[in-house]
Amino acid sequence: QVQLVESGGDLVQAGGSLRLSCTASGSIFSIYVMAWYRQAPGKERELVAKITGGGSTSYADSVKGRFTISRDHAKNTVYLQMNSLKPEDTAVYYCNAEVKLTSGATIFGSGGQGTQVTVSS
Repeated sequence: QVQLVESGGDLVQAGGSLRLSCTASGSIFSIYVMAWYRQAPGKERELVAKITGGGSTSYADSVKGRFTISRDHAKNTVYLQMNSLKPEDTAVYYCNAEVKLTSGATIFGSGGQGTQVTVSS
């Protein structure tokens, strides 16, 4: 019904920047909240940032001031601009979205593969 595909991950040095993208496709009527999560090896998945349909944002304390989440409603895409990257930001990054389908149902869609971000020291 809904597919989410992440991209933009890469290997960067500490202090560098990356911009992740996640595009939703399928039987979409509208998208409410879009969010980025990450999971590092041996750790639980954690919420990094989220953005509402109205543009309100929130961030994990560990990324405040360094990461910026934004979205393009016309493209059903959410972005994560990551600056001043640290080795502890190394993880697989996934996106998630609360989607109202054309059927009227509301579901939570998640990216499947994620995108790998590796920050070297």
